[in-house]
Amino acid sequence: MERIHWVQHRCRQLLVGDSDRGRYSAPDGLPNKSSLDADSSQQRVSGRRRTVFACHGPHQQEYKTVSKSYKSNAICTTKYTLLSFIPMNLFQQFHRAANLYFLFLVLLNWVPVVEAFQKEITMIPLLVVLTVIAIKDAIEDYRRYLFDKKVNNNIVRVFCGKQETYIEQYWKDVRVGDFVRLSCNENIPADMLLLYSSDPHGVCYIETANLDGESNLKQRQVVPDLPLQGEVLTLENFHGRIECENPNNDLSRFRGYMEHPSGLRVGLHINNLLLRSSTIRNTETVIGIVVYAGHETKAMMNNNGHRYKRSQLERRLNTDVLWCVLLLIVMCLTAAIGHGLWLKNLKDPVFRIDRDTSPALSGFYVFWTMIIVLQVLIPISLYVSIEIVKLGQIYFIHNDLALYNEQLDSRIQCRALTITEELGQIQYLFSDKTGTLTENKMVFRRCSIYGVEYPHEENARRLEVYEAEKNEAAGRSGTLKSGCSGKSLRCRSLSCNHSSVSLHTLTAESEEEDPQSNHTQRQTSAFCSRVAKDVVPDPELVRKLNWLCAPVLPLSDGASGSPSSLELTYIMDFFLTLAICNSVVVSSPSQPRHVMPKVRTPLKSLEEIKLMFQRFSFSPLSTLSPPQIKGSPHSFTSRLFAQGKAGSFSSSTPPSSSTDGSETNQESNLKTSDLRHELDLSSRVEGGEAWQVEDRETVEDIKDTKTKTDGAMQDVVLDPTREVDGQCDVDDELLYEAESPDEAALVHAAHAYRCTLRGRSAESLLVDLPGIGSLTVQLLHILPFDSNRKRMSVVIRHPLSGQVVVYTKGADSVIMDLTETANGAKQAQEIYSHIREQTQKHLDSYARDGLRTLCIAKKVLEEEEYEVWLQKQLLAESSIENREDLLLESAQRLETNLTLLGTTGVVDRLQEEVPETIEALQRAGIKVWILTGDKKETAINIAYACKLLCPTDQLLTASCGSVESCAALLEELKLEIQRCDAIETELTAAGSSEESSDGKASFILVIDGRTLDWALQEELKSDFLELGCRCKAVICCRSTPLQKSQVVQLVRDQLGVMTLAVGDGANDVSMIQVADVGIGISGQEGMQAVMSSDFAISRFKHLGKLLLVHGRWCYSRLANMILYFIYKNVMYVNLLFWYQFFCGFSGSVMTNSWVLILFNLVFTSIPPLIYGILDQDMPADTLMELPELYLDARTSKVYAPSAFWITILDAFYQSLVCFFVPYFALTGSDVGDLSFGSPINASALLIILLHQVIESHTLTWIHALVLVLSGGSYFGFVQLFSLFCVTCNPPTNPLGVETHEMSKPLFYIVCALTTVTALLPRLLFRALHNTLHPSAVLRSAQINEVDSEKYRRRMQRWNTSHSRVNRLPVSADNPGLETSIASVVS
Repeated sequence: MERIHWVQHRCRQLLVGDSDRGRYSAPDGLPNKSSLDADSSQQRVSGRRRTVFACHGPHQQEYKTVSKSYKSNAICTTKYTLLSFIPMNLFQQFHRAANLYFLFLVLLNWVPVVEAFQKEITMIPLLVVLTVIAIKDAIEDYRRYLFDKKVNNNIVRVFCGKQETYIEQYWKDVRVGDFVRLSCNENIPADMLLLYSSDPHGVCYIETANLDGESNLKQRQVVPDLPLQGEVLTLENFHGRIECENPNNDLSRFRGYMEHPSGLRVGLHINNLLLRSSTIRNTETVIGIVVYAGHETKAMMNNNGHRYKRSQLERRLNTDVLWCVLLLIVMCLTAAIGHGLWLKNLKDPVFRIDRDTSPALSGFYVFWTMIIVLQVLIPISLYVSIEIVKLGQIYFIHNDLALYNEQLDSRIQCRALTITEELGQIQYLFSDKTGTLTENKMVFRRCSIYGVEYPHEENARRLEVYEAEKNEAAGRSGTLKSGCSGKSLRCRSLSCNHSSVSLHTLTAESEEEDPQSNHTQRQTSAFCSRVAKDVVPDPELVRKLNWLCAPVLPLSDGASGSPSSLELTYIMDFFLTLAICNSVVVSSPSQPRHVMPKVRTPLKSLEEIKLMFQRFSFSPLSTLSPPQIKGSPHSFTSRLFAQGKAGSFSSSTPPSSSTDGSETNQESNLKTSDLRHELDLSSRVEGGEAWQVEDRETVEDIKDTKTKTDGAMQDVVLDPTREVDGQCDVDDELLYEAESPDEAALVHAAHAYRCTLRGRSAESLLVDLPGIGSLTVQLLHILPFDSNRKRMSVVIRHPLSGQVVVYTKGADSVIMDLTETANGAKQAQEIYSHIREQTQKHLDSYARDGLRTLCIAKKVLEEEEYEVWLQKQLLAESSIENREDLLLESAQRLETNLTLLGTTGVVDRLQEEVPETIEALQRAGIKVWILTGDKKETAINIAYACKLLCPTDQLLTASCGSVESCAALLEELKLEIQRCDAIETELTAAGSSEESSDGKASFILVIDGRTLDWALQEELKSDFLELGCRCKAVICCRSTPLQKSQVVQLVRDQLGVMTLAVGDGANDVSMIQVADVGIGISGQEGMQAVMSSDFAISRFKHLGKLLLVHGRWCYSRLANMILYFIYKNVMYVNLLFWYQFFCGFSGSVMTNSWVLILFNLVFTSIPPLIYGILDQDMPADTLMELPELYLDARTSKVYAPSAFWITILDAFYQSLVCFFVPYFALTGSDVGDLSFGSPINASALLIILLHQVIESHTLTWIHALVLVLSGGSYFGFVQLFSLFCVTCNPPTNPLGVETHEMSKPLFYIVCALTTVTALLPRLLFRALHNTLHPSAVLRSAQINEVDSEKYRRRMQRWNTSHSRVNRLPVSADNPGLETSIASVVS
C-alpha cells in the first residue's frame, strides 16, 4: 500500500510541479544572484491545505480525523520485494520495444508451420538480455534497501504522552504531529516547525549540504509570538493549530500560519521550517513539531535521480531502424513470393513436398519464417550497446585529469548519461557572467559617498601584490595543474577609463586561504578569503572619519578642507548599511554562533547621548527626508545607525588578549572616547540654509575652540589609518559567514572602517561604530532580495531617536529610480541633484572598469506610516495563497522616496583561461551569447576581457522603452548590418579582399532587459532572432532568469540548433534546463545549478576540452559505431538471404543455428563496444590547438542519411562477394549445406573484424586483444562444436564438418580471396578520396606533431604523486591506451 501511495504521489508531483523542478530562490532573502524571477515561478501546490495538530494534545479527535491520509516517516526507495521482483522486473523490461520484439520472435518460433530453429536456441538472446538486466536491477535495489534500512532505523527522541517525557524511537515510527527533540550535530528526521531553541533569542542553525550542496549555515528561528517562548516545550502548554500548504518540492518556500487558542494567527515561512536531511549545528537543543513526514518531505520530493534526455543522434537512429524494418519486410516478402512461385512452377519434385498446402499459404508461412531467420537485421541490441558505450565514455570523461580541479578535489560530474554525443554538436553557447566567467569572489574595490569618489588606490595595489604572489607560488609549485597557462595569468590593462586595476590582474586559480588550513575551517568562514578581508581604507575617507575623534566638530560648509556634518552623516549611514543590510552570520573560533556576545561599554552612555539629542536638533536636508521636517529630535549620531533583519545573535565576544599590544590599543581607544563624544555635539543644519542651535552657549564654545581644530586634525591626519587600525587586533578573530560573496565583501569593507557587525539575533543586531562604541539595534523586518525588486532592505528601530529607519541596497537601475526628487529649498535641491549626478557618473565609471555596483539608500518613516505598512505586511506574512505577490507589493510600498547615500564598486575576478576558452569556442564555430543581470557597461567590459569582443568589432546597442521604438530599432540595426555587408562585398569584388578580410569587423549586439522584454514578444522575436544570428555575439544585460530561459528556448526552437547553457547560480537553473545541454559550475552560489544540470564542472575553462575534445570524440565514436553496427548486421543477414535463391526460398540456412545466434551475440559483440569507447580520430592536443576541427566534424555530419545508405550499399556488396566467391569456388563439388556455409561464416567474420580495423583511427593493444579473442572464440567454438556435438542441430549433423573443412587448403584460399575482394574497394576509395580531398584531420595531422610520450609521463607523475592520498585514479584522456604506439589510420 505504501508503494501505491508513493506512485500516486509521484504522478501528482509530475502533473503539478515537475515543470518547475529545480527552481530556487534565496531562502533567507539574500541579496545575491541566487533568486529566480517571480514571474517564472509557478504555483507548486494545489488549493487544498494541510492541518496539523499535536498527536497527544487536547485535539485528539481532530488529529485522528486529519492524520489518516498523512504518510508515515518510513521511506522506501526500493522498487521490488522478494515476491514482486520477478513479475515487476519482467513487466518493466517488457515495456521496452527490443524485448517485446525478441519475445514475439520466440513465440513465433513455437508455431510449427513457421519454425526456423530449435525453440531453445531462439530463446537464448532474450534470456541473456533479461537475466543481465535483472541481475543489475537486483543489485541496485538491494543497495537501496540497505540504505533505507539504515535511515529508517536511526534513533530520535520523540515526546510520549503517556510517559510525559521524550523517549527514543526509530525514524520510521515518527508521525505528523509528533514533538521531536534534537541536539547539536543531529540529523533532522522529518520536516518540522521550530517551536523551541535553547538559544535565548530563539534561533538555531542548520546545514543543508545534503539538500542543496551549500555548506554555509542557515539560520532558522522559532515561530514568533508563541506564549511559551523561553520555556521548554511540552504538550501541556501547546494548543496551537497549524495550517500549511500541501507537500511540495520547493526547498526555498513554506507557506502557512499557526492559530493560537486565543485566535491569534502567526504567519509561518521557510525560516521556521527545519528540513529533513539537514543537520543541527551550533545549537544545544531544539524542539519541533512534524508537519511533513517520509515521502512527503521536501528532501524526498526532490529525490528525482538522474536526468534523462534523448539525443538527436538517437532520434536519427530511430528513423534508420524504421528503414531497417522496411528492408526486412521487403526481403521477407521477396522470399514469400519467391517460395510461392517456386512451388507453383515445381514439376515432379525429387524430394518430399506438402501438396496439401497452397503455394500462397506456403508463401505466407515462409514470410514469418524469414522474419525469424533474418531477425538480426533489426539492430535492437544496438540500443543496449549504445548505453554501454556511453557509460564507457562517461567514465573516461569523469576521470580526465584536465577536467580535475586539484584545489577543490573535484572532478567533472556527468549527471545525464544519455547525451554525451551532443557535446560534439553545439552551435550556440549561452553563458552567465558572474560566477561563470568570473570567480564570483568579490573584493571591495572603491566607493562613492555623498557624490565624492574614493578610489582606494592602495587597495588596488594590494590586489596586484596578491596576484603577483599567487603567480610566483604557481611558478614554484611542482604540482601538475592542468590548463594553467602563463599567458592567461599575465597582467592586462582592460580599463576603458581610469581604473587602476584590471580584471586579469585579479585572475587566480587558487583560493586565498592558507593552504594548510583544513576543510572545516574553510567552510566555517564562507567567503572570508584573505584578499576579501584585508581591505586597505582610502586615506581621504579615513581622514574624514577621523574628524569624529577631533576635539571640535567641522562646520557645515566644509571650511578648511574639513567635511561637513551632512557629509559625515552620509558616510556613517553608508557604512552602517554595509554592516547590517545582510544576513551574515558572525562567529569566532573560540565561541559557537549561538552564544550572545557581550555588549561592550559605549564610549559614552546612551543616556548622555540622548541628553545631547534633546539639546540639539539636526535635520540635514529638510526636503530629502520628509518625516524629518516635523520637528522630531535627531542627533548627528542617530543618523549613523540603521539595521536590517536577520537571524539570531550568532556572534561571540572575541577572545580577550593579555598581550601588551592589545592593552595599548584598548587604552588608546579609551583616550579617544572624549574626542569622539565631542563629535556628537556637532552643529545642526536646518533646511540646508543655516545653523539652529538651542543652546547658544554651546555654539559660542564651539566658535572659541575653532582655532584649535586645524592643529588637532593635523595630528589625526599624520597617521590616517591609526583610528581605523586601532581595533584591528581585537576584531581579527571575527568570522563572517555569508551566503553570497557580495555580502561578505561589503561587510569586510565596513569592518575595515571600524563599522563592525559583532552579533545578530532575530530581533536585534550588535554593531560597533567609530566614535560611539558597541550598540544594540532593534531589528524589525528584513525585506529579502528578489530578482523583481533587485534590492534588499532592512527596517530597524533607531536605538537613540526611536525612529523607524529603512536601509536599502540594490541595483542602481532600480535604486536611482526610487530615490526622491528634491523639492523645496533651493540649496537642498542643488545638493541632492549634485549627489545624484556625481553618483551616476561614478556608477558609469565603475561599470566601464568592470566593477559590480550596488547603490546604498535610506529612508526615515513616521510612526503612522510604519503602522499602516506593518498591518499589510503582517497580513501578507500570514497568507498561504499568493504570499509572494503580497510580500512583493508590501516591500514595494515601503521602498519609495529613498535618500541616496552612495554606491560601491566590487571587483569580480575573471577566471583563469576564460579568454582563451571563448576564443577557441568561437574558432570552433560556436556562437557565444552572454546573459547577465549586470549593467551594460560592466557586461561590455567583461566581454572585452574575455575576448568575446575585439577592438575591430562594432557594437550595436538596443535600448528603448516601448514596443514601437523597439521594432523600429531592430529594423534599423538590421539595415545597418546589410549596408556594412554590401560595402564589404563591394570591396571584395574590387580586388581588395585580402585587406578587407584582415580588417573585417563583426557586429556585437548589446540589449538591455527592458528592450529584451519587447524583443521577445511574438511580433518582434523573429526580427530579434534574425538580428542576433547576423551578429558575432549577443550580450543581454539586466536580464532576468525568465528572460534567460526565453532567449535560449527561442534560439533552440526557431533555429533548430544545438544549444548549451552554462551557469553557476539558481537564477541560471531555468536556462540550464531549457537548453539541449545544461552545464552547471560548482562555484560560490551553492549547488542549485549543478543539481539541475547535465554536466557539472568547476571552472569555465573546462568547457574547452569537454566540447572540443570529448564532445568531438563522443559524437564521432558513437556515430561510427552505429554505422558499423548496422553494416555488420546487414552484411551477415544478406548472406542468409542470398542463400534463399538456391533453396527455393524455404527459409533454410547454410549454417548451424548455434553459430547463427551466437555470431552477433558473442563473436562480434565486443569489438564495436571497444571501437565506440576508445577510438580517437585525432589526439587531444591537436584538437585543442586547432578548434576548427570541431566545426569540421560538426558540419561533416558523420552520421548523416547519406552515410547510412552508403553503409547499406557497402554491406550489400560485401555480402555478395562473401557469398558468391565461395559459391563459385565450390561449384560442381559434392559439399553439403554446412560445408558450404563454413568458409562463408569464416570469411564474414574476417571481413567484419578487418572492416573495423580500416575504420578505426586508433589501434592499441586493447583493440588487438579484442579482435584476436573475437576471432579465436569463433574458431574455437566451431571446432569444439564439430568434435563433440552430434544432435545439437537437428535435422543436420555438424559432427566433423568444421574440422574437415579447415583441414583443406582451399578453405584458407577461399577465405583470403573473399576477404581481400570484399574490402579492397573500401581501401581504394578511402585512399583516393584522401588524396583528392584531404580532410581537415589529415591536414592537421601533417601540420601538428603531438608529443604523446611527454603527456603520458606527465600523467604518470601525477598519479604517482597522488597515490598516497587515497584518491580515485585519474587518467589522461583514455586510461589504458598506449598513446605512444597509437596510430592514425588513413
